[in-house]
Amino acid sequence: MSQLICESEEAALSGMVQLPGTLPESLRLELIAFRRDLHMHPELGNQEFRTTAAIKARLEQAGLAPRVLPSGTGLICDIGTDRPDRDGVRPMLAIRADIDALPIPDTKTGVPYRSTVPDRAHACGHDVHTTVVLGAGLVLADLDRQGLLPQPVRLIFQPAEEMMPGGALGVIEAGGLNGVGSIIAVHCDPKVDAGRIGLRTGPITSACDRLEISLGGPGGHTARPHLTTDLVTAVARVATDVPALVARRVDARAGLAVTWGRIESGHACNVIPQRAELAGTVRCLDLDAWHEAPDLIHAAIDEIATLHGAKSEINYVRGVPPVVNEHSVTELLTDAMAARRGLHAIEDTEQSLGGEDFSWYLEQVPGAMARLGVRTPGDTARRDLHRGDFDVDEAAIEAGVELFTAAALLGGHRS
Repeated sequence: MSQLICESEEAALSGMVQLPGTLPESLRLELIAFRRDLHMHPELGNQEFRTTAAIKARLEQAGLAPRVLPSGTGLICDIGTDRPDRDGVRPMLAIRADIDALPIPDTKTGVPYRSTVPDRAHACGHDVHTTVVLGAGLVLADLDRQGLLPQPVRLIFQPAEEMMPGGALGVIEAGGLNGVGSIIAVHCDPKVDAGRIGLRTGPITSACDRLEISLGGPGGHTARPHLTTDLVTAVARVATDVPALVARRVDARAGLAVTWGRIESGHACNVIPQRAELAGTVRCLDLDAWHEAPDLIHAAIDEIATLHGAKSEINYVRGVPPVVNEHSVTELLTDAMAARRGLHAIEDTEQSLGGEDFSWYLEQVPGAMARLGVRTPGDTARRDLHRGDFDVDEAAIEAGVELFTAAALLGGHRS
């Protein structure tokens, strides 16, 4: 627990302390409206032009100078870098949001902010992430004008998180981490109540790659399968046997999982096709096993395909490594949430098999990601990520803003 938090015996017991930078009611309502507007107008990766323009306009309205990324979507905005009492050497704290949506339909009913774009939805909470970072930026800019911001802060609104290997690489290439000493972020978690966060030191997400396979061979009549390469059977065996083979060739604790999302073959019930396709993901909890995965999976696919006389073409697309939360930055997020809402607002969380390109930033600078609770307390309905009916308790926005602003204040006193 930081020295600032333990200012009194009461603070030491509860974890709470008075910090500036709480969310004014007028801004809270504005941010809810902003999130709903984003939710109604979702945009896919590298197509987030409207979203970028909306963020840019609001930051400029606050007197800030956001810079759109060279790709044309996403932006960076620095706060507190032009203060005369700063020598430009002190590293910035970066706060990152992802701004893209998913190519799935919004199936929610009974809400006025349902997506207006067919087959597009903010079903992973990026609209919330964006709104939280925007709100934190507006509050921190006001604190900076009052001389209360102890360190410069960079807001990163990143495009294309849902696209492998992720828009984070473009941000880094554009100099988004230049001058940054550490970076923080949140990701919505529908298993955690709004007003709370989940944290852990070390790996919090997993590596994730994309796998595409094409099988080929002479087709023919289903009456004479012995004269063909039976690709339907072959693709079915690849789908079932490859995950089982791979699971037996790595340490079970590595959590290496091959899961299919698409399988296609054939057009008629009495025709054995000449081509079959599978596509899926490879997820892994362990970094060393992730490095071994491509060779293991190639070998397993070739074995099964050869057994059935099929030729295989494999497109293995490297995605993202695990997000590994650095200890001191995780401690900063712990102290920040404790300062705002008390230690009871923090819970331990597990490493998930989900992938997150926030990991690329952590290859360059220390950082940590918290899981932001978005479940309405007492709600027993299942609202998982990447589903068309996903929604959030908007009280999470205020909690996220308070987390980030407290982190900026506490982190500045430490660095």
